[in-house]
Amino acid sequence: MSETTSAAAAPVAGRLSLLDRFLAVWILIAMAAGLGLGRLVPELGDALAKVTVTGVSLPIALGLLVMMYPVLAKVRYDRLDSVTRDRRLLIPSLVLNWILGPALMFALAWLLLPDLPEYRTGLIIVGLARCIAMVIIWNDLACGDREAAAVLVALNSLFQVVAFSLLGWFYLSVLPGWLGLATTGLNVSVWEIARSVLIFLGIPLAAGFLTRKLGEKAKGRAWYEAELIPRIGPFALYGLLFTVVVLFALQGDAITSRPLDVLRIALPLLVYFAVMWTGSMALGRTVGLDHPRATTLAFTAAGNNFELAIAVAIATFGASSGQALAGVVGPLIEVPVLIGLVYVALAARRWFRDQGQVAEGAVGIVGVDSAHDATCGR
Repeated sequence: MSETTSAAAAPVAGRLSLLDRFLAVWILIAMAAGLGLGRLVPELGDALAKVTVTGVSLPIALGLLVMMYPVLAKVRYDRLDSVTRDRRLLIPSLVLNWILGPALMFALAWLLLPDLPEYRTGLIIVGLARCIAMVIIWNDLACGDREAAAVLVALNSLFQVVAFSLLGWFYLSVLPGWLGLATTGLNVSVWEIARSVLIFLGIPLAAGFLTRKLGEKAKGRAWYEAELIPRIGPFALYGLLFTVVVLFALQGDAITSRPLDVLRIALPLLVYFAVMWTGSMALGRTVGLDHPRATTLAFTAAGNNFELAIAVAIATFGASSGQALAGVVGPLIEVPVLIGLVYVALAARRWFRDQGQVAEGAVGIVGVDSAHDATCGR
């Protein structure tokens, strides 16, 4: 890094809070704390799971809503039309999410877990559940396009309601039968999927939209983005850390008591995230997307809706099933892998034609505040 670049980046890094600057460290600590709590207090998981929302523990549901709201409040909804007209973004996203993603997870599950049918089925369910929640914050941290993320997440949600059950039937019953493999049934209603989407996307999306509309109407866009957003922005990271602690506390005992099973489940997940993210980023660059939109394409394609996958696995196979454990291991792998890919995405800006629009050499992962916007060139 040149001295000029370092000098330009230093003021931005200097404005970052301690939480923003070392977010990766805090996430790892949150994971360890959750696992430790689940292991030391086994009854904690049962207590946290007693009250659920669409099959997801209420504390996790609240954490997800708090995490998503500030980022969706930052979306400039009057710019969404530019995203909906971008076929270079929309068509690849649909293909990656609803054709290549599920097919890749199916292939990896059968290739790497041929002797573990419960875990294999759980992974296939994870592959069918396209991300509509946590991807919002990964995209924002990686300087992705917020408006594009809002559109792609909404699009994934609509397809999820319509296609999840159908794809589950195809990948668990039809395709294995064609290939002479063991088949599995999946009993989940369209209403269950729609309810999950309405809660985990609809509520924070409506809250974010109304916050921006009413805030701008009352005091203008300049005040809204300079004063209000920096106040509510850090709650996205607080919600993320809280969600990680609770999520891992729920299954801490199961995860730590079966480490070899976790490793077997982790291998196909690692391959999946690496292939989907890298392939999507490369595809975005090939079709001419700029860095923010290519980043959004990559994270929305690589992420999965773990809360839906866990809820479906528990409802169909039971809370203590191997399918449910595979769903839980999903975020165990996804959280550290995608936080690492945030760094990769930031470093990849130099390979895109819009690299001059973003301050090179930005240090660390930044939070959803004014310093983050400065770092991302917004």
